Amino acid sequence: MCVHAHPDDEALFTGGVSSHYAALGYRVVLVTCTDGRYGLDPAGRAGDDPDHDTAQTLLVRASELAAASALVGFERVVQLGYRDSGMSGWPQNDDDHAFARVDVERVAATLGALFDELDATVVLTYDENGFYGHPDHVMANVVTRAAVAQSSTVERLYYPIVPQSILSRFVPDAQALEIFLPAWVLDAGIGVADELVATTMDVRDRSALKQRAIATHASQIDNADLVTMDPELFLALFGTEYYQRAWSRHEASGDDVDLFGGLQ
Repeated sequence: MCVHAHPDDEALFTGGVSSHYAALGYRVVLVTCTDGRYGLDPAGRAGDDPDHDTAQTLLVRASELAAASALVGFERVVQLGYRDSGMSGWPQNDDDHAFARVDVERVAATLGALFDELDATVVLTYDENGFYGHPDHVMANVVTRAAVAQSSTVERLYYPIVPQSILSRFVPDAQALEIFLPAWVLDAGIGVADELVATTMDVRDRSALKQRAIATHASQIDNADLVTMDPELFLALFGTEYYQRAWSRHEASGDDVDLFGGLQ
């Protein structure tokens, strides 16, 4: 199961492994915590723009999510329906209905019950920094960790990360090619220490599918350069996904190239 904050996160962060395991016959389920209402609207306006068309954004992002999640292998999509909190520092952060202000115990109880209902074994979400500091990503980490603690079926929790050695090369190389990098890349800082990588997933055979899934979220034009990127360059940059093992019910081994490695 993947617990993501917004529509499009499932394509950007874990699209390789979700499609990989779906192709192997695993049941892969997505939880999307927010409705993504403060993403870019059909006119390209951000959620903090006073003219932002929230109603149309909701409709478009729901449609994009349905199409993209199917592309990357999700058998089922559970939408929790909380309001997007907007980027860090936006006034929407303080909305009482924003996901960033949610009752953690209540959401964790819902997620924990869902994990057990679906017999979830491996769960993926963001690290404590939310990968790049977005309030909804940070909250996704908080509620998922609490839910895992309540679950009787989950065996492992992983975070998608980019190791320092990769990110420190990628950003300047991309900028040298005048590729526009969205906030989720630039605000990730220097990445995560290489030694925290537990699992390295070769998903090169899913690269074209992952790029198509990102393209399906066409309203989010800040990812446009990733969509139009030469497929060979996209493969070189996104053909590998890295995961930090955040928690394991039992001593873990055998998961260096397989998130389910060593599990019965």
